[in-house]
Amino acid sequence: VQLQASGGGLVHTGGSLRLSCAASGLTFSTYTVTWFRQAPGKEREFVSTFTRRENGARTYYTDSVKGRFTISRDNARNTVYLQMNSLKPDDTAVYSCAAGVPVLSAISRVSAYRYWGRGTQVTVSS
Repeated sequence: VQLQASGGGLVHTGGSLRLSCAASGLTFSTYTVTWFRQAPGKEREFVSTFTRRENGARTYYTDSVKGRFTISRDNARNTVYLQMNSLKPDDTAVYSCAAGVPVLSAISRVSAYRYWGRGTQVTVSS
């Protein structure tokens, strides 16, 4: 199983980026795929998830990104996207995607995910 995150970069405040998480080696549609981020000196935190079909194919966001970030998935392409608009310096972090089959109450927990991709750096300058 491989997850590959891409799309990070350097943008100014207010800019946009679209991250991609491409998966291989698993039946993609049966997994919940989640974006986490980790800023320097901070713990990894939940950003957004797109749950698997068995959990209703729902989307969830952490409060700080609601209205700015949009998660989507294309099961035919085994890819999940994170469209990030109105970026702020506080969004600066390494963004990683993870796949797993957590229950809904655990979707934001790092420990709930079995498969992880390498992160992609997002830097937002002020």
